[in-house]
Amino acid sequence: MPKSRIRKKADFTPPPAKQAANIKLDSRGWVAPVMLAMFLIGLAWIVVFYVTSGSLPIDALDNWNIVVGFGFIAAGFAVSTQWK
Repeated sequence: MPKSRIRKKADFTPPPAKQAANIKLDSRGWVAPVMLAMFLIGLAWIVVFYVTSGSLPIDALDNWNIVVGFGFIAAGFAVSTQWK
């Protein structure tokens, strides 16, 4: 009985290595300081309002001082969306 032919398998050659693409994230340098400043100003506004029993920071605003403080905090979150 004749022997069957032995098929030679091709040697494995790995695919060519891809070069790493330079990802340039242009992070805006002003975003983090402004965001943190807004957070801290809002927090300080609310704390000062509660510590002074509503006489500071602006007496005429009465309880709207809380809304102003949270407005600063919300503005901080809005600025944070610009961070890349």
